Amino acid sequence: MTSATAETDTPSPPPADDVPAEGAATGVRGVPDAVRRRLATLDNWLNPYSWLVTALVVGIAAVLRLVGLDRPKGYIFDEVYYPTDAWDMLQHGVEWDEKTNGPAYVVHPPLGKWLIALGEKAFGNTELGWRFPAAIAGTLMVLVLIRVAYRLFHSVVLAGTAGMLMSLDGFQLVLSRTSLLDIFLGLFTLMTFATLVLDRDHYRRRWLRALENGYDPAARDGRRPRIVPWWLLAGGVTFGLACGVKWSALFFAPFFALLVLVWRVQARRSVGVRSPIISGFPGDLGYLVLSFVLTVIFYLATWTGWFVTNTGYFRHYREANGLGEPPILGALLNLMHYHYEAYTFHSGLTDRHVYQSWPWQWLLLGRPVAFYWNGNGNCGAPSCAAEILLLGTPILWWSFLPALGALVWFGIARRDWRAFAIGTGVVAGLLPWFYFALADGRTMFSFYVLPALPFLILAVVYALGAIMTPPSGVATGAGRTDRQLIGTIVAGVYVLLVALCFAYFHPIFVGQLIPYDDWSARMWLGGRWI
Repeated sequence: MTSATAETDTPSPPPADDVPAEGAATGVRGVPDAVRRRLATLDNWLNPYSWLVTALVVGIAAVLRLVGLDRPKGYIFDEVYYPTDAWDMLQHGVEWDEKTNGPAYVVHPPLGKWLIALGEKAFGNTELGWRFPAAIAGTLMVLVLIRVAYRLFHSVVLAGTAGMLMSLDGFQLVLSRTSLLDIFLGLFTLMTFATLVLDRDHYRRRWLRALENGYDPAARDGRRPRIVPWWLLAGGVTFGLACGVKWSALFFAPFFALLVLVWRVQARRSVGVRSPIISGFPGDLGYLVLSFVLTVIFYLATWTGWFVTNTGYFRHYREANGLGEPPILGALLNLMHYHYEAYTFHSGLTDRHVYQSWPWQWLLLGRPVAFYWNGNGNCGAPSCAAEILLLGTPILWWSFLPALGALVWFGIARRDWRAFAIGTGVVAGLLPWFYFALADGRTMFSFYVLPALPFLILAVVYALGAIMTPPSGVATGAGRTDRQLIGTIVAGVYVLLVALCFAYFHPIFVGQLIPYDDWSARMWLGGRWI
């Protein structure tokens, strides 16, 4: 699937990963062409056009997220918690309760608050200080998504489209301009997926190089290439940071591990390795375990402030209860107790909230969260309104379900690994919440869906690419087909409609004071959005 409009784009490799039939044409250095195609990866990642598009789209995203970041004044929604915790951590090293002048009991890991504290350290305990890190994280999400899309689709146009759709999404914009934890969780989760895609490319390149150097997969005594998965290990680090923001990152762990295993088996099958599942499984499992060890190490590192002080909540729980507290081990046991208490809190959180919603409502925008409301001020009308509503750009979000249908269809019809990868991210980000909603009715909010958002956007881009690409592939110049032309027009019109929809709703994404009638006209679903 490639762009039908950019001649700088390179053809994407065929999706299937089957072993070529005997007698297949032999290409460069004796490697069959079919094997070379199936092991192909993105070779022109330094393509200047791709980086130019990346810079332009990221620049647009940065302007939208940074301009007017210090407005509205004061805390909005859950900013009453995290920026104050971050400021206290700068003073005490841990979250602090000013009322009791003692440690505060909190139920989320510290990393997100430490990142907020960096902004407060630079700009003070101000709106700009506590919102700036979130804006940077939201902008970086756009950057990473563009580069991931370029890796997946080998298309500058489709990569730029992915970044532009996220830039113009009100949901991601609001969370990028508010000092909550979810934007950091979304960034580190997406970075982890990016490292896995890079690891897939690295693994395939090394196998292809081994074949070019004369490796015979049919030989029982052949020495296989030694492939150290540096990117997989880097993924362990970024995943540890994701868990250090919110524990819900753990939902992605089994799904990401499955991706790694499937991709490696597919690569060995394409090479022609005997018993591709069993032959490489010990090594695959070993490196996954090592990656998880790095996850644990970096997760614990996010608790450094708690470890190096004596004032953190439950820091000396065992000592206070007459239990032994040996060095290091005692601190870890105390932290385990802290985690047990926090998990108990989360699992028992079923209090009703006016803005709570269920997972089956999220993609339909059934119950957005109002972050801010102000009916005062002069807007040139008898009655005015200023609101920040956590609402996805409707045209974009209401296209997610059709795009997921297309993803499943083309993924099965074309046996496309990219559809499998994107769909896995969507399932990991949504399915666990369905379980908790049905199992214990836990209190939930729409912003829990943010880590799945990049994959939902990639599903839309995948569908647009399928529309733009005829079964025979793309062509340029006189060979361009009507299917390509029509598909390109449809995709362009869609992106334009998303941009216009974003512009229309922009006032309620940033809290702009507008006439009440104008605000009311934007409440498309009536009471569900009020």
